[in-house]
Amino acid sequence: MPEVRLIGDDGNQIGVVSRDEALRQAQARDLDLVEVAPEARPPVCRILDYSKYKYEQEQKAKSARRHQKQVTVREIKLRPKIAENDYETKKGHVERFLRHQDKVKVTIMFRGREMTHPERGERLLLRLAEDIGELGTIEQRPNQDGRNMTMTLAPTGRTDDAGTGEHPAVEAEAAEEEQPRRRRRGSRRERGALPQQQEHQAQQAQAADGGEEPAEAAAAAEPEPAPEPEPAPEPEPAPADEPDDAGASPTAGGF
Repeated sequence: MPEVRLIGDDGNQIGVVSRDEALRQAQARDLDLVEVAPEARPPVCRILDYSKYKYEQEQKAKSARRHQKQVTVREIKLRPKIAENDYETKKGHVERFLRHQDKVKVTIMFRGREMTHPERGERLLLRLAEDIGELGTIEQRPNQDGRNMTMTLAPTGRTDDAGTGEHPAVEAEAAEEEQPRRRRRGSRRERGALPQQQEHQAQQAQAADGGEEPAEAAAAAEPEPAPEPEPAPEPEPAPADEPDDAGASPTAGGF
């Protein structure tokens, strides 16, 4: 290449110069001459520090990989005549993979005469896709390749449990907040303390705080005696009947 389009170390375009002139200017600045666009006519070269340029490119690539979402493909293998309990177990594995935002490749393996009925494997795959419809969608429909039939499921982006609208961690926090907090009841010794011990403890606490004197505190803490009930008044004797006449007998009748 006899000529190149040269860009200075400050980013400004110098123009089309010969290759020797570009090398001379790079050496004068104690920098490197790097070809950045070899497909252009003439090729584009830039004066810069190559070690610094390489470090910046590595940092950009590392940042791009960090922000790139990595997708893992898991595989589950089934048989056309799978039992119901085994099917539920396999379906649970598929749901767990989809909750972790992983793709799932479901493979049906045919053996012997099972190859004559591929529709059974297809029905099984579509049944599985329908059962996990809330967590994943069909990315690749059932496709038979030799003795195997495969289907790919992709997560829908939801990470919550089936049947609920919240994330499992959010539900756990909400349930914890709804539970009433237990109040401290105290030890058995504290709850079963005698009144004399409680009174003694109150006197010591007041004396330590510099409040009332122990005697006054005891008097203040001692409950007032309940008033004695008043005795009921005695009933007065009924007056005796006075005789009508002075000579009459007090009895009701005579002989």
